[in-house]
Parts: sequence; C-alpha cells; structure tokens
Amino acid sequence: MADTCVSRVPMFAGLTGEQQGEVARHARPVTVAAGGALSRAGEPSSRLFVVHEGRVKVRRLAADGRESIVRVVGPGEATGEDAFLTGGPPAADTIALEDTRVCSFDHGDLAGLLATMPGIGVGMLRALAEKLASSERMVAALTSSDVGARVAAYLLDLPATWAGGRAVVHLPMPKNQVATYLGTTPETFSRRLGALAADGLIEVLPGRRVAILDPAALAERGDPAA
Repeated sequence: MADTCVSRVPMFAGLTGEQQGEVARHARPVTVAAGGALSRAGEPSSRLFVVHEGRVKVRRLAADGRESIVRVVGPGEATGEDAFLTGGPPAADTIALEDTRVCSFDHGDLAGLLATMPGIGVGMLRALAEKLASSERMVAALTSSDVGARVAAYLLDLPATWAGGRAVVHLPMPKNQVATYLGTTPETFSRRLGALAADGLIEVLPGRRVAILDPAALAERGDPAA
C-alpha cells in the first residue's frame, strides 16, 4: 500500500524509483471508517495524508454547527499540506465519507527527506498551486447567482476517468450534500443537471456518475463572466 500511495501521487511523481521507495518507507497505513476523523481543526496534527482507497471531506464548522465542505479528496490525492508545512494544527476537519485507507506521513520524517530530495518540495508546491487554481474557480462560481454555472464548474473540477471514449466523473457525495456545498437545494441541483443533460453537455449515469459530453461548452456554462 505504501509504495502505491507514493507512486500515484503527483507530488512524488518526479522522484526516481529509489527515492519513491525511500519515501514509502516512512508511510504509515491508517484505516478510518465512514464518519471517522483523520484530523480535527485546532488539534495537534502535522501529518500529510494520501488517500489510497475511499474519500474524505475537508470541512469547516460554523459557530452554529453548520458545515461548509472545502473539498473532497479521493484516491491518489493528498490533504493536510498546510499543517504538514507549518507544523501547526489544521484549520479544518478531515472526515471520511466512506470506509477509507490512507498513507500517513509525519512532518518530521518528510521534512528530513526534503533536504535530500528537493523534488518533493517542487511537487508539493505544484500540487498546492493546482488546488489554489481550483479553489479560485470554485469561489468565482459559488459567488455567482447562476446555479447552473456553479454546477458546471463543479463537474469540471472533479477528477475524471475515461470510459467509452469520454470523460466520466463521480459525484463524491450524495446529491443533497453536493447541493449544500454548491449553496442550493437538492431539487434545484437535480434540475440543473437535467438541463445540462437536455442540452447535450452531460449524461447522468447510474451510481452518481456523470459523463462529460462537451467539455468546452460546459466550461462556458461554468464561467460566470462568459
């Protein structure tokens, strides 16, 4: 599991096989059941988590208990970079959406490796830059009054796999939770999905999957300024 965690993560992709093996030596497997926490906001944790199987959500809780989902992290993706880099407590909770297995890296272990493997730092900066760009796209979409733009931008931001010559994304949460994340109701979210499907931009598939049929047109819908 540790070798797979390292080889499939973009921030380690620039390392040699020998270097990846050295990094994998410091990986600690962790299993968490659905609803369990990998880390809690404010609690000491300077670990980097790489998801091997399952999905986790990074969330913030308001004073009244309302949940805001920052992002969802799936297989091959990492979370906890901020706490890992600063050594301070995380600002958000990391909660398993389903039974999940991760590789955990301690701040002290990888910090030592950074001195001899600068490629780790470069990869981490690249991954953080991509997350920042993704966050900026979603902020632009979420501040738009056009729910259709939010839905389109969200679909384009999900990791895709190729099936039957087209990109297919998987909704990482039930539709009602996706709707909450997008600041709308489940009924409106379903209607917007239906409208995108009727226009030939997507196809809604079983099992919370969505095929992207026209990425360029979907990108135009997802741009509030377009």
